[in-house]
Amino acid sequence: MVAPGRLGVGIIGAGRVGPVLGAALAGVGHAIVGITAGSDDDRVAAVLPGVPVLDAVEVVRRSELVVIAVPHDELPGLVQGIADLGGWQAGQLLLHTDPGYGTDVLSPAAERGAIPLAVHPAITFNGTSVDLRQLQASFAAVTAPAAVLPIAQALAVEMGCEPVVIAEQDRASYAEAIATATEFSRSIVQQSTGLLRSIGVENPGGYLSALVSSAVERALRDESDPLALPPDL
Repeated sequence: MVAPGRLGVGIIGAGRVGPVLGAALAGVGHAIVGITAGSDDDRVAAVLPGVPVLDAVEVVRRSELVVIAVPHDELPGLVQGIADLGGWQAGQLLLHTDPGYGTDVLSPAAERGAIPLAVHPAITFNGTSVDLRQLQASFAAVTAPAAVLPIAQALAVEMGCEPVVIAEQDRASYAEAIATATEFSRSIVQQSTGLLRSIGVENPGGYLSALVSSAVERALRDESDPLALPPDL
């Protein structure tokens, strides 16, 4: 796999995902040239100290690689809007992190010569440097045109993830799988902690921590091993 050269990286999206991925890329030698404003500038500054806060068009202008980490519904309009302003550059790498889209959503930029990549690290982000350790044990879904797929895979590796190729037409099913695992886990934990709290158990989250972690690990292990023994009675 051919790793990309050291790049000037701009981040559009200062929520939980963008700053962390910027820090991961900075950790392997890339230069973070700017990030858009967010709702928690102190948190972003702690993850990416000294990185200038710029508007999206200026981030694009300064960057060889643009990482877009914005809510699902905002992504198409953002890409089109920057295209309408003539922002995207020929040969510029453009990577988004949304699980539900492949690279078709980046078509307005690709039509202007940008190189479209989709990389979704499969973790739940907290938006702090703690996420960098989680990335080291995670996988990432990568989608890209065949000619540039090695670039997407290499960037996933540089973020700390093991890349898994997901076809463009399968991104919707992939996103459903991610949402199901995430939302089901959250709702079950909330229901269980609520029941424990109602009967007077203090710190129900802490009480269930080892149980939930071991149950999930067991379920994942059993899924990986079709010959696994049935759960203990």
